[in-house]
Amino acid sequence: MASLKTIRKRITSVKATQKITRAMKMVAGARLNRAQQRITALRPYVLKTHEILGGVAAGMRATQTDKEYSASDTAERVHPLLERRPEQNVLVLVLSGDRGLAGAFNANAGKAALAMWRDKKEAGAEVLVATIGKKGRDYLSRRNVTITRDFPKLFEGLDLTKARAVAEWVTEKFVTGEVDSVYVVYNEFKSAITQEIVTEALLPLPEQRPEQAARDSNQSAPTAGIRPTEYAFEPNERVVLERLMPMYIEISIYRALLESQASEYGARMTAMDAATRNAKDMIGRLTLVYNRARQAAITKELMEIIGGAEALKE
Repeated sequence: MASLKTIRKRITSVKATQKITRAMKMVAGARLNRAQQRITALRPYVLKTHEILGGVAAGMRATQTDKEYSASDTAERVHPLLERRPEQNVLVLVLSGDRGLAGAFNANAGKAALAMWRDKKEAGAEVLVATIGKKGRDYLSRRNVTITRDFPKLFEGLDLTKARAVAEWVTEKFVTGEVDSVYVVYNEFKSAITQEIVTEALLPLPEQRPEQAARDSNQSAPTAGIRPTEYAFEPNERVVLERLMPMYIEISIYRALLESQASEYGARMTAMDAATRNAKDMIGRLTLVYNRARQAAITKELMEIIGGAEALKE
């Protein structure tokens, strides 16, 4: 059995750890409240933007189907970010955290991105990987995945301006034809104890509104697609698209960043809560061991004293 001094040191050490984990839990909880408010406010805006943009795109497709245009007219009407090409080159944008101590938060994002990277490779596509977050970058690098671009410390002072920088880089890759599709892998925030890994197609624009976005706004997803006749465009569809497409890419990336940030805070708060409770249990067990050891030591000393006294009587 360990000495009383050793057990006391362990108890002191665990108590110090418990104070740290409790403080980290409180900090993560405070940050989570702010992040949750931001993402809750943004979700309906993203949903509505996608709905309107989908209607505009559907209207253009319907017009092109009903009428015959020359090659130059068709090129004029189709927006570059709506162009669908065979997936020969794919860009995967992976969102993770810059710090650990958040349970499986970072590992889940890395595993999902790695699985997608392998699937696309097996399908014959060339896969480019861009990372936001140090942990995701390190996870993929250790598994021999080449990182095309890393956006460091993006979550520090996160705002739309930082999301716009990512959106501009992603858009340029797609418009120039360097990649044929863009996917985003991130943790979607459900609650403080639940985060769900999501892989979303960012470009080209999905033809229908994502079901998840519909659930976020407590609306049911349409069963027959978007009806272009519901929209009237002034001056025309292309002008509206030129305005909406960059906005949609920006806020979609911004939303993914906020979802990931809120998920990280929730995961860290949950992990630190579990660590605090484990430390409490360990302190209880060590205290019991200490008391037993102390009692045994006292009993031994008493026995020695009694034995000595008996020896003197003889």
